[in-house]
Amino acid sequence: MKSVEVINSTRPLAYPLVVRYCSSFVCRLRGLMVHKPLSRDDGLLLVQQRDRVIDSSIHMMFVNFDLTVVWINQQGEVVDTVLARRWHPVYFSKRPAQYVLECSAERLAEFTVGDRVKFHEI
Repeated sequence: MKSVEVINSTRPLAYPLVVRYCSSFVCRLRGLMVHKPLSRDDGLLLVQQRDRVIDSSIHMMFVNFDLTVVWINQQGEVVDTVLARRWHPVYFSKRPAQYVLECSAERLAEFTVGDRVKFHEI
């Protein structure tokens, strides 16, 4: 599985963030279930075919730690963020998104609605 570096063009991140690029249905479905807690510089980028609210929804079943979740549209704009709580049934973005960034809970303050985000393949 390939990895990408997440760049917040609006506000530099405090620490580098390199995440696994997850575009297959099985990868997106499994997500971070039964995964060990993420380190500060690790995460997962769930990639959909297009901007949609329903397609970019996530669940936290079998996830034993809280996450920062950042929804990003095709234009690279952050459209929503949330601190996703362990075992919560479902989260939806307030606006359509193509990308769902899941990373350490401590990174929530680094992303705000309206920020511009880029991904660089490693």
